[in-house]
Amino acid sequence: VVWFFTGETSFPVGRSKMAALRGRLLAQFSAVLRQSYPTWAEGRRQCISALKRPWTRIALGVGVTLCAVPIAQKSELELSNDALIRRASSLVTDGTYTYLSQTTYALIDALTEYTKALYILISLHQRYTALLEKRNPKEEEAVWQVIIGARAEVNKKRQDYLKYESSWASAIKLSELAAEAAYQAGADQASMTARHHIQLVQTQVQETRQLAQKAESKLAEVQLEEIRKTKQDQTVSEESNTAGSVSEAENEEYMRED
Repeated sequence: VVWFFTGETSFPVGRSKMAALRGRLLAQFSAVLRQSYPTWAEGRRQCISALKRPWTRIALGVGVTLCAVPIAQKSELELSNDALIRRASSLVTDGTYTYLSQTTYALIDALTEYTKALYILISLHQRYTALLEKRNPKEEEAVWQVIIGARAEVNKKRQDYLKYESSWASAIKLSELAAEAAYQAGADQASMTARHHIQLVQTQVQETRQLAQKAESKLAEVQLEEIRKTKQDQTVSEESNTAGSVSEAENEEYMRED
């Protein structure tokens, strides 16, 4: 005889009844597990799939508990010191690329503005030289005042482009150092790209600088022609004054003879 306890009452139970009771209990427990299994299985699948991410989820019991555990990427763990240095040198070349591009744009823009100001001044000098032949003092003075303002503008534009030219020269040096560092680190592609960019911007700046130099030479020629005209007009004016003085002297002499 087996005594079975339930709550506060106890009564004897036969072995056959005990076996039947045990079977019912197992059936009820299995039903509970079947009802709980979908939640547990879902949590297990989420936990396994999350192992592929930097943050993992861990299923505990029937429910799911989120556990923020950082997991380093496998690729990062496998990076060697040489690979990290190559990556860093590539980033340096990217930075110098941007710096050189910006300074090149600023320098070319400043040189272009300087060249425009030169041609404006050239046009004014040519007009002034043409007025010397007409002998119109008022108009000559008006144009000359404009020339003074144009000269001041040319000097300002020249200072601007010289300032950007200094920054551009520094950017060239930095880019060359970055290209050499990338080459030493084994980042051949980054080094070749940096050197190609340096050659490209140097060509662009040289072409723009040649246009400015051409305008400077043209201005020098116009100013030289203006000086020659001025001296010629002065010579003619002096000869006219001398001739006038001789005529007056002859007239006076003639009057005295009379």
